[in-house]
Amino acid sequence: MTQGARRRASYEDLLAVPETMIAQIIGGELVTEPRPGLRHARAASRISNELGGPFDRGKGGPGGWLILYEPELHVHDDVLVPDLAGWRRERMPELPETAAVDLPPDWVCEVLSPSTQGIDRVEKMAIYSREGVPWVWLVDPSARTLEVFRLQDGSWTVRASFRGDGAVRAEPFDAIELELAALWER
Repeated sequence: MTQGARRRASYEDLLAVPETMIAQIIGGELVTEPRPGLRHARAASRISNELGGPFDRGKGGPGGWLILYEPELHVHDDVLVPDLAGWRRERMPELPETAAVDLPPDWVCEVLSPSTQGIDRVEKMAIYSREGVPWVWLVDPSARTLEVFRLQDGSWTVRASFRGDGAVRAEPFDAIELELAALWER
């Protein structure tokens, strides 16, 4: 007996997912996951706080960015929800009056969880490459690592890997030092 072709997920399918879950459409398939654990949420919040002042608001840094926590990205037929995303102000001068963004970001940060790291590293990184997102950070609170990827000629290049608690400068936000210890604090 052959299995019939799978129906592609629709936005209506995504909207039917309970609010206690994160829902995405990746490669035509509805992908759901529970809200992240507190270590995951803490790391994402801390990155947002560390970058928001100097880059989004221009306090103590160069400004020039719009940084959002868990934005809904609509790119081609995919609907993604990265932990953080940033757009240079010259590409997105104002925050749209919509629930979702269809302009690919200039930077994405995915905080890895054991249940999501495969999707983040494989499927989502491929979509970010296809969409021309120049920078991706992968942050693993359990391993206490930050990996910085740069898109070059359609392929990801590891620009830096950091581990531990020290102060680092991570592109494209290397105008300031980022205290890694703050990301792992309990």
